[in-house]
Amino acid sequence: MYESKNVLGGALEPCSLEPRTGFYRDGCCNTDYDDVGMHVVCARMTREFLEFSTAQGNDLVTPAPQFGFAGLKPGDRWCLCVGRWKEALDAGVAPPVVLEATHEEAIAVVPLETLERHRDDGR
Repeated sequence: MYESKNVLGGALEPCSLEPRTGFYRDGCCNTDYDDVGMHVVCARMTREFLEFSTAQGNDLVTPAPQFGFAGLKPGDRWCLCVGRWKEALDAGVAPPVVLEATHEEAIAVVPLETLERHRDDGR
């Protein structure tokens, strides 16, 4: 079986189990051909990013209990679509990235150097 790799070349670490994230809701930013949005960037949510995402039509704050989604708040970690993270970068509101939990496929869209500049420092 293939072991998913992170952007640093190591084993892909979990992004968040609480709230449970990932395209497959396995806690990791795993991807495959079914994940057309490429939910591969593990990011720590910020108020600015959550507001930006809502303005773009993807409300990550409002709970959706019918889907088991409690809503995100600043500080939560979540697997983002790499395209949305890039849009946020271009808008100046990209949330910090957890490189060890970001799938290697992210570097097909965003250079590693850019992700490293936005590395989550744990705060």
